[in-house]
Amino acid sequence: MARAIWTGALSFGLVNVPVGVYSATDDKTVHFNQLERGTSDRVRNKRVNERTGEEVAYDAIVKGYDLGGGRYVVIEPEDLDGVEPGRSRNIEITDFVDLAEIDPVYYKSTYYLAPQGVGAQRAYALLRQAMAETQKVGIATFVMRGKEHLVAIRPDDRVLTLETMFFHDEIRDPARELDTLPSEDVTFQGRELDTAKLLVESMTTPWHPEAYKDTYREAVEELIERKSRGEVVTAAGPVAEPAPVVDLMDALRASVEAARAKRASGDAGSRSQAVHAAPSSKADLLERAAELKIAGRSKMSRADLESAIAEVEQARPASASEEAATSTRRRKAS
Repeated sequence: MARAIWTGALSFGLVNVPVGVYSATDDKTVHFNQLERGTSDRVRNKRVNERTGEEVAYDAIVKGYDLGGGRYVVIEPEDLDGVEPGRSRNIEITDFVDLAEIDPVYYKSTYYLAPQGVGAQRAYALLRQAMAETQKVGIATFVMRGKEHLVAIRPDDRVLTLETMFFHDEIRDPARELDTLPSEDVTFQGRELDTAKLLVESMTTPWHPEAYKDTYREAVEELIERKSRGEVVTAAGPVAEPAPVVDLMDALRASVEAARAKRASGDAGSRSQAVHAAPSSKADLLERAAELKIAGRSKMSRADLESAIAEVEQARPASASEEAATSTRRRKAS
């Protein structure tokens, strides 16, 4: 069960709802330790005086703000005590705005807000429904982990989500920061614009977040697994160079034709690929092994799973294999 990282009250007007803040995401990044090559010895970082080369104790370190030219303003811990925000027990909604008015560039991290206690559920549900039906987002500030956050509170299907946000002066102006943007005078109309819009329409599809996977993380996990078995892994070939710039209209027409052909092949092509293509991750292999009732699959390596699946599928009639693959697709779609 998830644990709240902050508890307090969500208030709007004179209504107070006891809530807890919970992480809404899970970092799946593969993390590594630093080792000395040829050994299993961990490498540790030390705090070293760059002038003397001597290690400095943690309690002897103070903060310094660089003024340039080797000059610093030294800030002691007690100096910050007077300006740091005190611990907050309240998230007070001060304004409601239309969700579409907030540029996504302002968003930082997502958290869930959940009611704390049976008595809070009715007021929580009322606020969520009222915000959903009016399509409004609540704007508030609150203090968490010693820092004041600007937040947007928006209704989801069953929960209120809290999005921490950047303040306005933290957002860079692209017109000032980027010197390669097209001139404002560059506009399109006629065939080029119509063809570009047609391409967008032909590539439009419903949003299915489960269809997108972190292929790099999967490749790193597979690399770790292969090397843990003592395999020698060779480096991939050179990175492909970008395609040369071609005539814009020719590229648009070719893209539209390719998108139409892909859509025309539709589910038939997807089914054929799902039946004959090898699973892309160990999780897919385990799922396929379960369908084939392969014993001891949970203890098998990726290579063992691939071999076992191939052996069983070769012994089965093609129709049975296709039926199992179709069943898998239907289950995932549901």
